Amino acid sequence: MHGKTALVLGATGGVGGVVAAALVARGWRVRGLARDVATASARWAGRGPIDWIAGDALERDAVIRAADGVSALVHAVNPPGYRHWDRLVLPMVENSIAAARRAGGARIVLPGTVYNFDPTQTPVLDEDSPQAPQTCKGRVRAEMERRLVGAAETGVPCLIVRAGDYFGPGARSSWFHQVMVRPGGGIRRIVDPNGAGIGHSWAYLPDFATAVVGLMELGDRLRPCERVQFEGLWDSDGSALPAAIRRAAGTQLPLHRFPWWLMRCLSPFGGFPREVAEIEPHWRHPVRFDNRRLVELLGAEPRTPLDEAVRASLRRGP
Repeated sequence: MHGKTALVLGATGGVGGVVAAALVARGWRVRGLARDVATASARWAGRGPIDWIAGDALERDAVIRAADGVSALVHAVNPPGYRHWDRLVLPMVENSIAAARRAGGARIVLPGTVYNFDPTQTPVLDEDSPQAPQTCKGRVRAEMERRLVGAAETGVPCLIVRAGDYFGPGARSSWFHQVMVRPGGGIRRIVDPNGAGIGHSWAYLPDFATAVVGLMELGDRLRPCERVQFEGLWDSDGSALPAAIRRAAGTQLPLHRFPWWLMRCLSPFGGFPREVAEIEPHWRHPVRFDNRRLVELLGAEPRTPLDEAVRASLRRGP
């Protein structure tokens, strides 16, 4: 295996793209798997060297070929358009496990979430918190982690880095960018999905990517299955992020509550309302990420000042 060569599945997406760029900046040789290499190359332009390989993460042979000789495989990929997510996500992670095994035991890196935990029972989340998902999405995420743990027991190490809701340049599919504000244009209001006084965890994506790459570079200092939490911004009463958005906009933007009641009413018809209604408890109950293991490994968690992070998030990004 090449010591600093990584395959990033999902390099054309938000999380995968920012992690891939952070790897490039640290001198890693990075490969990306893309169904349309020309489009991927155009979207990536200006972000440093990356080797694009034609293929689909749903095709095991394609992933195995792309992972030949790598030391790490970042699994930050979702099915196209998130269609059939519940049926396709687990075969995709199995493809990554098979590819990492064929590469001689490359470490699989998974950006983790909070959805595989019950927010009513986990006010502080650490590596040993019991996984008790209450939604379909959560059950799939828990099974992904279970399979990675099993793979680590048979010679395919893993690194799972859990974090809260993303914001920042590149975090296009996020509550911040799709619900709270619309970056890049004239911001007229803030739509707040939070309940009054309820804490919420946010992760500034560039800081998260820096932490992930720092952990990847520790090599054998990591456990065969390393699970850490990225604390990010702990907004203890839900007011810090809206206030930072107002400061960045330079005006007292009106604050509108997200219509959870409407999502609940429409959820029987499926689609976006059902998906959103399922995760409402994660906004109604505070969950903080215990980052002690991450700090033990890295010395400190990367932390961009909030106002600087929000200003960068509100600019048009890749």
